[in-house]
Amino acid sequence: MTDVTFLHEPNLTSAEFTDVLQRSGLAERRPVANPDQIERMLRNADLLITARLRGQLIGVARALTDFSFACYLSDLAVDKAQQRLGIGRELLARTHAAAGPDTTLILLAAPAAVDYYPHLGMTNHPSCWTLPGSSLAPSLPATGL
Repeated sequence: MTDVTFLHEPNLTSAEFTDVLQRSGLAERRPVANPDQIERMLRNADLLITARLRGQLIGVARALTDFSFACYLSDLAVDKAQQRLGIGRELLARTHAAAGPDTTLILLAAPAAVDYYPHLGMTNHPSCWTLPGSSLAPSLPATGL
């Protein structure tokens, strides 16, 4: 892992992001067929921490945070060819550090990764709830609350 460079890359391109999602296996649960949505995901993220091997993107952590209390790690993707080398652990640690020492790191595990996170010291939280994006028609105008 000594040749891996970790960076904060707020201007990561959607093409590189989509490519690493596909190489990691995470693409099956992300809207990779919708480049506009991928672009919005990147531009509205608070933290984009990357891992590069000789310039090639091999991993990314994308997070939303208030830099004080909570940090939602919405994507943690590492190229399958580079997994089990500590890259995901380092991306997680650097994301948490950048979000702030008082933040709680929160994520929803991909089904295939459920057994990975306990090895990083994370604990399972039984009361997470989700509401899919198009499950409810908006009751308020999109521009006002």
